[in-house]
Amino acid sequence: MTNRGGIITGWGGYLPAGVVTNHDLAKTMDTTDEWIRNRTGISERRWSDMGPAALGVEAAKIALDMAGCGPQDIDLLVFATCSPEYILPGSSAIVQHSLGLTCGAFDLGAACSGFTYSLVAAHGLLNMGMNRILVIGSEQLSRIIDKTDRNTAILFGDGAGAVVLEACEGEGELLGFDLGVDGSAVNILYTRHDEITHMDGKEVFRRAVRAMVSSANLALERAKLTMDDIDWVIPHQANRRISEAAVSRLNWPMERTSATVETNGNTSAASIPLALVAELDAGHIKAGDHVLMCGFGAGMTWASAVLRWGGVTREGGHGAAAYAAELPS
Repeated sequence: MTNRGGIITGWGGYLPAGVVTNHDLAKTMDTTDEWIRNRTGISERRWSDMGPAALGVEAAKIALDMAGCGPQDIDLLVFATCSPEYILPGSSAIVQHSLGLTCGAFDLGAACSGFTYSLVAAHGLLNMGMNRILVIGSEQLSRIIDKTDRNTAILFGDGAGAVVLEACEGEGELLGFDLGVDGSAVNILYTRHDEITHMDGKEVFRRAVRAMVSSANLALERAKLTMDDIDWVIPHQANRRISEAAVSRLNWPMERTSATVETNGNTSAASIPLALVAELDAGHIKAGDHVLMCGFGAGMTWASAVLRWGGVTREGGHGAAAYAAELPS
């Protein structure tokens, strides 16, 4: 084990072109734009013929370019998805080949919590000696839903987000985290082989808010911080009402909470990285800011992480060497 942490030196998001509005859905099911927006906060989502690997490749290209990395510079690929192309092999193998990587690669399946799980796992591997790890969250959920089902089709969308993590000496960006699962809740949200997704929406809502709040508080405790120290919250973009309920219990304003669900829908493992990319590109996250990620997913999984942002920007990206100098004194 080394005394090393990690920082994000590149990021990228990719949303396919196929916009599906609430008005489009109203043509094929008993619903309206107003009904969907009032219950979920969603106005549109993307549905695509691109699989999660192809979507992930597009996001990864942007992240790698920003980080100034070539295929030979990446030591590992961690690919979070719950909608893989095959039962086997993992979608990570397709991505690894498509990007020309020469490193190991594996899929991580923790549903909507998958990206945060992957981020934490990658930090651990950096601490053990790896130098650069590519982490991707990517989903083609439109392939595993009934597009005429008002319970699920209104929620889910396709997309991908990616980050490059680079090792640095000392603590790095990850200050605290919490990962968990309650397997007794498997039947409230699941997809069997060759079937569509089934969801008990009311039970998911009830458990999700409680899980997000509890996990966020544990991650904060382990980071030795409170909500007073946080600058920006990035929740899993499942449903605006869930986000509002969770941050309300954390005594946190929605004005400083990422909200991309309106245009993206619920993109599962791609949700948090896409939201992170949106806030970074908008300049909302500054050097030294504390960022809280929190979410939940089928399983029922949950995951939270507290990061101290190291000052990397798209216009002036840099490697780990400049990390400490970018932090406010």
